[in-house]
This record gives sequence, structure tokens and C-alpha cells, in this order.
Amino acid sequence: MYLPIQSERLYEQIVSQIEQRIEKGELKVGDQLPSERELAEQFAVSRTAVREAVKALREKGLVEILAGRGTFITDGTSDKIRNSLGLLMKIGNIKGSANLVEVREILEPEIAALAATRITDEYIVAMQEAVNIMEVATASNNSEAFVEADLDFHLALAEATQNPIIPALMDSVIDLLREQRKRTGNVSGGLARGQYHHKIILDAVIKRDPDAARQAMQNHLQQVREDSN
Repeated sequence: MYLPIQSERLYEQIVSQIEQRIEKGELKVGDQLPSERELAEQFAVSRTAVREAVKALREKGLVEILAGRGTFITDGTSDKIRNSLGLLMKIGNIKGSANLVEVREILEPEIAALAATRITDEYIVAMQEAVNIMEVATASNNSEAFVEADLDFHLALAEATQNPIIPALMDSVIDLLREQRKRTGNVSGGLARGQYHHKIILDAVIKRDPDAARQAMQNHLQQVREDSN
């Protein structure tokens, strides 16, 4: 349980208590915090103070807020890496999408292969939902919806490896991936080609076939490379 707060700077005290629980291992990456109302009751403070605390925790990279789901403990490392990569993009040390494709070609085929050996029904459902959204988005040429579902697909695949470092790596380049997919989505037929490969990857993973999953991802990334040129 949390302790009632008695301080003028209430939100900082809330942040401190939650940080201490993270440091002690009482709160782990992926754990969900109680609702705003429940936290306010436990800390004996206003919901405004809780809201300020959650905002501060998010700025520190210790929590993420998922719309419709709640607030979850996260590892701030990926945020720091993402911010560093974004800065590199701005100052020109990362040249276009070619370097990103190379990184993906190194990582994602083996991610797909490993996921095929460890995936659970939870991640199959998540990937299937993403494919369904992309199918509708392709038919309506809604590139924005397609891109977000595309990112969900690849992150679910990374999470399916059951190795927490892998989704952290993928999450660290999520903004770069988003920009890349926006560009390839604007290429004529780009959405349809991407969707074709997503279905093959999903099928290989469902069949628990690591070799097929690896090859399917390699083919997909070759398509991304071609559409990025």
C-alpha cells in the first residue's frame, strides 16, 4: 500500500514513492498502476496531484499511458535511445532510410524466427488484429491507420519472443519506423505489398515454422528496401 501524503508538493512525493517501489522491484516493467481515482484514494490526495505525478513519471520515462488501457511501468531506456536517434536524424548523422533497413535486416528475420518458436495465443491474436486493420486500411487507402497497425504487428512479433530486450530495441526505433512506413505507404501499391508479406509472416509464425518466418521477414524487408528507393 502507498502512504498518505502530507506535503505542499504532493505530486513529487507521489513520484518518489512510486520510484522507490520500482527500485525495490515491487513494481516491474509491464505492471499496471491503479486508476487515477484509486491512486488518489491510496495517497489521500486529489486526482489533480495524481495527474501531475503521472505526467512527471512519464516525462522521466518510467511509465507509459496507453489509451483505453491505463498506465504501465516501462523502461525509460528505449525513450532515451529513441530521443538520441531522433536527434541524430535532425543533425543528419543518419542518412535516410537505408541505414534503418540495414538494421531491420539484421534484427527482424531472427526476431521472426525466435517468435515462431515461442509465440503464444495472446500475440497471435494481437498480430491477427493488426493484419485485419491493415486489410481494411489497404482497401480504403488509409495509410495512417495502416502505419499504426503495421507498427503494432512488428512490436507484437518482438514481444512474442518472450525476450524483454527485443521489444525495447524495436520500441527505441519506433519513430523512425513510423516515418519510413509513411514514405513507403505513399508509393503506389506499397500498402498492398506490405500487407501481402505481413500475411505470410503471420502464417509462418502460427505454424511455428522459424525457417519460414525468417524467410518471410527477409522477403518483406526486401520489399521495404525497394519501396524506400
